Amino acid sequence: MEMKNFKPLQDRVLIERIEQDNKTSGGIIIPDTAKEKPSEGVVVAVGEGCRCSKTGELCPMQLKAGDKVLFGKWSGNEVKIDGKDYVIMKESDVMGVFC
Repeated sequence: MEMKNFKPLQDRVLIERIEQDNKTSGGIIIPDTAKEKPSEGVVVAVGEGCRCSKTGELCPMQLKAGDKVLFGKWSGNEVKIDGKDYVIMKESDVMGVFC
C-alpha cells in the first residue's frame, strides 16, 4: 500500500486503522454503534524525521511504511485522504511495532 500524493512532515506518520472483528469470541455480533475505534494500524507513509536541537542533524525515523503498529486510543488526528480514513500522529505516539 503506497501513498503517492501525501507525505507527512518531520516525525509524523500516516496510519490506516486495521478494523477489528465485529464478533466476540462467544459469537455475539457487536453493532457498529457499540464498536470502539481500533488501536492497531498499518503505517502508510512516514516523514523524514526531526532535527536534533543540539547538532541540527536529522534523526531518522524508526518506523517504515508497512509496519503494523499499536497506538493509543485517542492518539493522533483523523484525516480523510482520497476518500479513505487515516490517522496522522507523531512517531512518539506509537507504542510499539508487531514483529
